[in-house]
Amino acid sequence: QVQLVESGGGLVQSGESLRLSCAAAGTSFRGYFMAWYRQTPGNQRELVARISTSGGTRYADSVKGRFTISRDNAEKTVDLQMVALRPEDTAVYYCNSWPTVQFSWGQGTQVTVSS
Repeated sequence: QVQLVESGGGLVQSGESLRLSCAAAGTSFRGYFMAWYRQTPGNQRELVARISTSGGTRYADSVKGRFTISRDNAEKTVDLQMVALRPEDTAVYYCNSWPTVQFSWGQGTQVTVSS
């Protein structure tokens, strides 16, 4: 089974930035639409951003203009650049394919934004 590993989360203040990264041990994401999702306690996982195989991107309205999803040329990582973070962005962030989940979920990376 492919193991996804998310990293880059942390505790920041409102208005600051973080860059999340997702890697898959032993494989690449080539051929897959990839996405970042986030989840808060008691809520369902929600789609934050997605990127097509050709680099086309789409964002949730709540993060549009602040988050940027990207993928590297070797298709080994998918990143999420987050700026102007808000307390409501606090969540555990996960990556996976889109629209169907093709990989086992990783442990995610916690992002906490203090006001």
